[in-house]
Amino acid sequence: MGTKIKMMSAAVLTSGLLLSGAATAAGASADALGYTCAGCHGFNGSSRGPATPHLASASQEYVVEMMTGYKDGSIASTIMGRIAKGYSDEQFALMGEFFAKQKLTKPKQEFDAKLAKKGAKLHDKYCEKCHAEGGSSAEDDSGILAGQWVPYLKYTFADYHGDGRKMGKKMKKKMKKMNKKEGDAGIEALLNFYAEAK
Repeated sequence: MGTKIKMMSAAVLTSGLLLSGAATAAGASADALGYTCAGCHGFNGSSRGPATPHLASASQEYVVEMMTGYKDGSIASTIMGRIAKGYSDEQFALMGEFFAKQKLTKPKQEFDAKLAKKGAKLHDKYCEKCHAEGGSSAEDDSGILAGQWVPYLKYTFADYHGDGRKMGKKMKKKMKKMNKKEGDAGIEALLNFYAEAK
C-alpha cells in the first residue's frame, strides 16, 4: 500500500472516530455524564477531597440549580464556572438524575462531641425546616449537609457571608438571627454537627 493511500486511510479512520465520539457525547447517558465529574467528585458522587463537595444523594433540582449558577456566574467558583460552560441545560438535568440515584458514602471526620450537640440544637432551630432530617434529606432540594466535607462547608458559609453566593430570603433571615445570637461559634457548632453525621 502506497504512503499516500496509508495517510488517506488513517485520516478517514481518525475522522470516523472523531465523529463517532462527538455523536456519543451529544447523546450521552446520565451515567456517562455523571462519570465526567468523577475526577473531583468521585465515581458515585462521594468526593475524596475535603474541599470538593459530595454530589451523591443530592436532588436533581439542586444539581441543576448549582450547575446553572456556575455557568451564568451567579455562584462564585474556582474552576466550576469554566467547566459548567461546556454543558447544556439538558445535560445538567441528566447529571442531576445520575447523582440523585447515588448513595452518599460519608467520610469519617474529626468533630467535637460537645459542639456537635450544640450544633444539633441550632440545626433544629434554624436549619431543619429547609434541610430536613438533620440535613440528610434531598427532598427539599437544598443540598445535603449531613456528612458533607467540613472544609467545603466552611468555604460555602464564607461565600454566603461575602459576595460569592446569594442566600435565599428564608436562609438569610434565619442566618441573621443565628449570627446575632451565636456569632461565629454558631457556625462552628453546626459544622461539628454535620461532621458527626453517620
